[in-house]
Amino acid sequence: MKRDKPTNILICGVGGQGILLASEVLALAAIGDGWDVKKSEVHGMAQRGGSVVSNIRFGEKVFSPLIPQGEADFLLSFEELETLRWVHYLKEDGLILVNLQRIVPLSLSAKGESYPGNIKERVSSQREAVFLDGLQIARKVGNLRTVNVALLGCLSSYLSLSPQSWRKAIEGRIPPKALEVNLTAFEAGRSLVQGLKKTA
Repeated sequence: MKRDKPTNILICGVGGQGILLASEVLALAAIGDGWDVKKSEVHGMAQRGGSVVSNIRFGEKVFSPLIPQGEADFLLSFEELETLRWVHYLKEDGLILVNLQRIVPLSLSAKGESYPGNIKERVSSQREAVFLDGLQIARKVGNLRTVNVALLGCLSSYLSLSPQSWRKAIEGRIPPKALEVNLTAFEAGRSLVQGLKKTA
């Protein structure tokens, strides 16, 4: 399959949500399907709950790891407010996948300010968006630490990467003792979005 332009995916959230692991799995899955892949992360104050963003690009030939502003095909956001921070990187017909989780940033809590409201409405007014409850998926599979892989499963429903490459990528990055629950979370996220597509 030819791909004239790279597929550009921006994953954003805050430190501790497993964004870097998710981006590594995505990159490995794309490599497994034979694509040229470039990846770049900005950690910021990741260990203190600061903003984290990862750029993943794959295609026939990718020359830069950074997604130009306004050219992301997908924005996978692990945290509601971070969606607004990075939505301008999405192209006009791009898709946002938003995890409905709120983590109050240090910049707000330090000033005693409240978390912004109407985020769903603000996001929906800018681009097509799908809202997901990653924590609910993780609870159902019995491990709250699988939220990132569950959200990756949601994203996978919009990509043409093979199930074999996804599985191999997850196996390559998840410790054996946590592998089965993460594979279950991935499939749960994938099935959820496939169900949403059928009812849309």
